[in-house]
Amino acid sequence: MPASLMSLRHPALLQVLSSTALAALLLVMTPAQAAESDAAQKLWMGGKRAEAVAMLEDSLRKTPNDLELRFALGVMRMELGELNAATTIFTQLSQDFPDLADPLNNLAVIHAAQGQLDLAQAELTQALALQPEHAQALENLGDVLLRQAERAYQRALKAQVAPQASTQAKLKHAQALLRQLDAKAP
Repeated sequence: MPASLMSLRHPALLQVLSSTALAALLLVMTPAQAAESDAAQKLWMGGKRAEAVAMLEDSLRKTPNDLELRFALGVMRMELGELNAATTIFTQLSQDFPDLADPLNNLAVIHAAQGQLDLAQAELTQALALQPEHAQALENLGDVLLRQAERAYQRALKAQVAPQASTQAKLKHAQALLRQLDAKAP
């Protein structure tokens, strides 16, 4: 996983499928849909990633509007590094379900990994407007803001005729914190 994705966390598949927002969806899923989702999750966690993706895609051909299956497929695509496919899935989810913060959070993770920090910040701000206590979006926003601070300090140093010691010190502190975040990332 790219270093820029490492400190910007997104829910792991187990967390996604057991989160309260998606757990509520399990109540309205048919037993067959729940079984397919569980089976795909087990395949994924067992290292059979291609089979898990194929199972979700097959299930989505039968129930193309299933939120949980679509979200899980987006997470799997993101984990596989298929960022264009994941972006398409999460963008469509954010349009189809504009009251959900999770697709926006995951879009922000992808955009931050691609260096699009301003877009990531906007998506996280939008996610937090929907769900102000979304812990992962709050953490990801902190990571994005820290990366933006690093860039701002770098630009400030380049713009200064004589580099200021205070700016250099701030840049070093920001970079040290980013290294710590990247080292602790899963």
